Amino acid sequence: MLFRSHGPRRARVISTMNLWDRFRSGLQRTREALTSVVGAALGRRTVDAATVEQLEEALLGADVGPATTDRLIADARKRLQRDETIDLRAALEQSAEALLSGAHADFKPGATSPWVVLLIGVNGVGKTTFAGKLASRWTREGRRVVLVAADTFRAAAAEQLDVWAARAGVEVIRAGHDNADPAAVVHDGLAAAKARKADIVMIDTAGRLHTKQNLMAELEKVSRVCARQVEGAPHHVLLVLDGTQGLNGLAQARTFTQAVPVTSLAVTKLDGTSRGGVVLAIAGELGLPVSLVGLGEGVDDWQAFDAAAYARGLFE
Repeated sequence: MLFRSHGPRRARVISTMNLWDRFRSGLQRTREALTSVVGAALGRRTVDAATVEQLEEALLGADVGPATTDRLIADARKRLQRDETIDLRAALEQSAEALLSGAHADFKPGATSPWVVLLIGVNGVGKTTFAGKLASRWTREGRRVVLVAADTFRAAAAEQLDVWAARAGVEVIRAGHDNADPAAVVHDGLAAAKARKADIVMIDTAGRLHTKQNLMAELEKVSRVCARQVEGAPHHVLLVLDGTQGLNGLAQARTFTQAVPVTSLAVTKLDGTSRGGVVLAIAGELGLPVSLVGLGEGVDDWQAFDAAAYARGLFE
């Protein structure tokens, strides 16, 4: 097992954009797709059959999903009937916020030290990148972070994590050779992190198709090893979904939650897609809490999830 330490990173300029600006900017493509279909109907205070048809087309096009689309439209119509002072846009925002507020989780380090986070998801969703971005933020806050490179199958996976660790100025623990047993890497990584009195440990696992049962079983093994090394670990299981995959993320979430108890979701790449409605679909159909969203390429272009800002960013 190799242990690598990286020195202090250079200070970065943190964006001064407020919460609303971040969500509005990140959801621009989804919002434009929605409003281009519905158009002037968003300013109406009544909803006729033609408007319902437009809404269905717009919401389905944004990957909100059939069941959640019907739910949102029905709720928005009720709000319009109860309150004559609001228009359709406001009713939809309120309906979306109510739906999302019931599926929200905080992603904050707990009192346990080390606080262990397991990042899981299919290939290419951005787990390694997200681990590096989180490590960078926590390091600036004065926390000692250790990254564990448990993706021993993907070529150059550990090297990619090394790059992010260098940027963040954190330590990374990795196997000494390719194709090592991920559970063994996690065992040694957590032992080293405890010896170094780390505050937070983030375990970057290999991307795996949610349809491959053997790989899902391997994930269960990694989770059991965490529990043996640190009491209560993993303390947070973060399922990372790619927002550009739309409703495919729904199927992924269903299967991953059967293998390990997912604590919350991180949805990445929302700035590059018009399918950001999938967050509504996940909330409406699975009730899984969303804690983080990726809204850009930069190291600080992610945000703790906020139901009100997200709902407003979709329609306004």
